[in-house]
Amino acid sequence: MSAEKLDHLSRTLLGEPYGDLSDVKRSVIDLIAAEAPTAIEPGLREKEGSYWERLADRVAAIGGSWGFIGSFSAILAAWVILNLALMPFHKAFDPYPFIFLNLVLSTLAAIQAPIIMMSQNRQSTKDREAAEHDYVVNLRAELEIMRLHDKLDALRVAELSEMARANTACLDELRAEVKALRGG
Repeated sequence: MSAEKLDHLSRTLLGEPYGDLSDVKRSVIDLIAAEAPTAIEPGLREKEGSYWERLADRVAAIGGSWGFIGSFSAILAAWVILNLALMPFHKAFDPYPFIFLNLVLSTLAAIQAPIIMMSQNRQSTKDREAAEHDYVVNLRAELEIMRLHDKLDALRVAELSEMARANTACLDELRAEVKALRGG
């Protein structure tokens, strides 16, 4: 489509020249002009990601589940009970105050937290891309509805003009008949 037509469409729908539009609005005008469907952004398609990104997603999915909390609580309880039960026989591998358990928990937290944050960053990127796509789709739908309203208004005006012409013609015929009847 020519630059003049794009500029006219942009001014009609958005009240701004095509050159002054943001990239997103310009893409919407291009889609409307091309009468092409709004495609899913490449970033929104399911991404495989690297091995480490997929691993971070799995760790976040497991570490943020009730199953993990329940099973981890059971392991902690078993650790404490086992060490307390073995304490009288001097066979406890981590006697009270459970210093080794504390080290394990601290290490787990130090490793798990950044992995979960990586997964959250990746998810926020996906969410941002999805929100931008939704904005494009919604803006395009709104602009297309405005165009349909304009077309309907134009059809109504044309229809009303045709009815007015027909009425005027009928009135002219009636006036001519009345004039003829009056003898005039």
